[in-house]
Amino acid sequence: MKPTTYAIPFNRPGLAGREFRYMAAALRRGHISGDGIFTARCQALLERKLGVSKALLTTSGTHALEMAALLLDLQPGDEVLLPSFTFVSTANAFVLRGARPVFVDIRPDTLNLDESLIEAQLTARTRAIVVVHYAGVGCEMEAILKLARRYRLPVIEDNAHGLFGKYRGQPLGSFGALAAQSFHETKNVTCGEGGALLLNDRRLIARAELLREKGTDRSRFFRGEVDKYTWRDLGSSYVPSDLLAAFLLAQLEAHRKIQRRRRHIWETYFGRLRGWAGDHGVGLPVVPAHCAIPWHLFHLVMPTPAARQALLAALRARGILGTFHYLPLHRSPMGRLHGRCGGRLPVTEQVSARLLRLPFFAGLTPRGQEQVIKTLLAFKGW
Repeated sequence: MKPTTYAIPFNRPGLAGREFRYMAAALRRGHISGDGIFTARCQALLERKLGVSKALLTTSGTHALEMAALLLDLQPGDEVLLPSFTFVSTANAFVLRGARPVFVDIRPDTLNLDESLIEAQLTARTRAIVVVHYAGVGCEMEAILKLARRYRLPVIEDNAHGLFGKYRGQPLGSFGALAAQSFHETKNVTCGEGGALLLNDRRLIARAELLREKGTDRSRFFRGEVDKYTWRDLGSSYVPSDLLAAFLLAQLEAHRKIQRRRRHIWETYFGRLRGWAGDHGVGLPVVPAHCAIPWHLFHLVMPTPAARQALLAALRARGILGTFHYLPLHRSPMGRLHGRCGGRLPVTEQVSARLLRLPFFAGLTPRGQEQVIKTLLAFKGW
């Protein structure tokens, strides 16, 4: 059954208000390929709000990660540490360069990379540490950056969930040498498909522009810095259409309104379900006091895999689409072939089998959310 057939879908992209106006303006300007005025405005907004040295829009968050792997000049046999509990793009971007992902377990509270396990997995081949801010909850960046500095390793943030979230008052995406954003339709701020590479290491900016433009210095040509452009580096076509950037700009400009609505939905779930969850051994999201989340998703960690499956079935029987999340990458066919991990990753395996995500999008109505909550409170499949 397709998600669109559910009365209450898991996700539904919404409009912030100016999308069609901006897209029409892009059409009138006669520039809907990459790096037009709307791309420039999106990048400037991200740089200003996040305090990063440079933001470059990309065709997806996956492509932002692929650019990061290129910028690190990874070679076959190099190793990159990352959590197993993440989307495949986090590992795939580095495997494409011949690197080996080294899978590390997650914390049982925030479901983020367990910083206490990183050092034991470092080897002479380690070239980078990749952190994923799960559900927009910041990883323990103080400890991770301290370790990275000691071993002279760059940190890359997969911040697909975390746009406008903060760790100890600093925006997520501004800690690592590089960070990747996603504007997929499931994200808080979207243009359907899209992403951004955030650069905090200024030494990487010039080369990032080359990689993003098929390995050419085309960006410098359009700025009038050279009189012609040519092939100078590896690269690919990572530049999104300015038509998508026009849509995205409307969403970025309205991000506070979007976040307020999502916060209300998140807090309603948490407040109404706290007692039920405590009575039945269900885990709710954990947000440390030093983290400010962007209200990206709301998950439950059920007491058993069987309870998770029973609750998913109960929701779907009432026209509500809940879903699970990541399958452990270290147990996947490609993870076994290309990666390594130090034995079992028990937290990742247990959480993956028991986690359930509830419908969560800015357009979820109070009536729709009430239906979800009542279904949970009435659930008898323990």
